[in-house]
Amino acid sequence: MPGWNANDIPDQSGRTAVVTGANSGIGLVTALELARHGAHVVLACRSRPRGEEAEALVRREVPGARAEFRPLDLADLSSVREFAASLPYERLDLLINNAGVMALPYSTTADGFETQFGVNHLGHFALTGLLLPRLLDTPGARVVSVSSGLHALATIDPADLNSERGYRRWVAYGRSKTANLLFVHELARRLEATGSGTVAAAAHPGYAATNLQSAGVKLEGRRLAERIVGVGNRVIAQSAQAGALPTLYAATAPGVRPDSFTGPRLQGWRGAPARSWRARWTLDDVAGERLWDASERLTGVTYDSLKG
Repeated sequence: MPGWNANDIPDQSGRTAVVTGANSGIGLVTALELARHGAHVVLACRSRPRGEEAEALVRREVPGARAEFRPLDLADLSSVREFAASLPYERLDLLINNAGVMALPYSTTADGFETQFGVNHLGHFALTGLLLPRLLDTPGARVVSVSSGLHALATIDPADLNSERGYRRWVAYGRSKTANLLFVHELARRLEATGSGTVAAAAHPGYAATNLQSAGVKLEGRRLAERIVGVGNRVIAQSAQAGALPTLYAATAPGVRPDSFTGPRLQGWRGAPARSWRARWTLDDVAGERLWDASERLTGVTYDSLKG
């Protein structure tokens, strides 16, 4: 792993990958590098104009790339179901659960869930469950969920998953990122119990310069905060290209272990991919099972392929 970079990505020819939120930032870099190394990449994005622009960029950067945009709105479970039902490929080697929102003012998804929990966790939980039969049928398949070092801000509250008792944007974000790690933990446990070779792993980008940090303050018109975020992205953050490396490592490097968590080497902020610290509550079997059961109930998506 020392010094691992995009040049170390193994040949991905013949493999099919779905990358959510692939129109910008970490997701776009991830899609671009997978395509550069031969994968057929599905760019799953909410915005059609931005998704089609990203597809065109990948095709310009990688002549002959097999890349396509398909619409997916993780804030609407009907869109998640439509995406999964319309995906025409029986083989699915990689599912990169990358899309996310950060520290938004309070809002709800189309299905009434608090937006950060609904998009960052429930949308991806439903998508993974709906695509799981294809992943299980594809030797060497992986599911990679992008969490954050800021999961340390908060564990989940099983009695208040949608922050109905009081909303604090950063606490809600931390809970959603903890949910990502608990999901990977429980998915890995269930895959192992069924003898599946599919690997569920997690990654985080450290502090990478993307539009994720500024989305919330832009929505509220907080211009000073937006300028501060901009300065931080320019002065402190690493590039989106560097921030995507932990995700690409978890998705493609040989020997990635189930339930592993990969992030930047230097204090979890920047640098080459390395094993990342995670809060102890993200390895709690009971919490993982409770969140799983609640997620099945809330989304209506059950993982029948993993039931005995």
